[in-house]
Amino acid sequence: MSLEILSILIPCYNEERTLADIVTRVQNADSCGLKKEIIIIDDGSTDGSLKLAKRIAEADACVRIFFHPQNMGKGAAIRTGIQESKGDLILVQDADLEYDPKEYPRLLAPFFDSQADVVYGSRFKGGESTRAVYFWHSVGNHLLTLLSNMMTDLNLTDMETCYKVFRASLLRSIILRENRFGFEPEVTAKISRLSPRPVIYEVGISYMGRTYEDGKKIGWKDGVSAIYCIVRYNLFS
Repeated sequence: MSLEILSILIPCYNEERTLADIVTRVQNADSCGLKKEIIIIDDGSTDGSLKLAKRIAEADACVRIFFHPQNMGKGAAIRTGIQESKGDLILVQDADLEYDPKEYPRLLAPFFDSQADVVYGSRFKGGESTRAVYFWHSVGNHLLTLLSNMMTDLNLTDMETCYKVFRASLLRSIILRENRFGFEPEVTAKISRLSPRPVIYEVGISYMGRTYEDGKKIGWKDGVSAIYCIVRYNLFS
């Protein structure tokens, strides 16, 4: 099946400081000849994110806006984006500046070169640069990936990465339930259980991690939740 449209989902919760910058980077990114559909899902922001998103959409017909009246979580925002998307590929892009859209050609290449169904962008596989921030976050990510791999029999290096790209038909065939950051282990588990198993690739990406002072939201409770999701969706789903 030919690929024509790339749907880029941008879940957003109180990211007024970075939203315009990341959308500009997405607009200017190389999408390997695919037409871009940019979907911003405001997840009950209490700052000026939604007003800013509406101004961005007014200036670019390729940008569409959806919003939740109250905060529901990243997973819920992604579900809304999946439902509203029209593309052949779906890419998840955080609204902060940790992940740079200049990596899109790396993420998209396996779909053209190797008939990939899913591509993960790994922060630990070797990108151009990685900001040094939290050691224990890195340890936690490695442990969660290890536990997930033991359950799924995949050899990923970064299950928790934001940068995931899916063939849209495959992603739409999965029922997703997690509202917060449990999206990452849930979607990984459910993809690994499909038959026949999708063709999954992993590519190295750069990563400019931010601090809590910069607005980072994920915490240790989300790590505990991720363990629960890994067990639940691999053993009891």
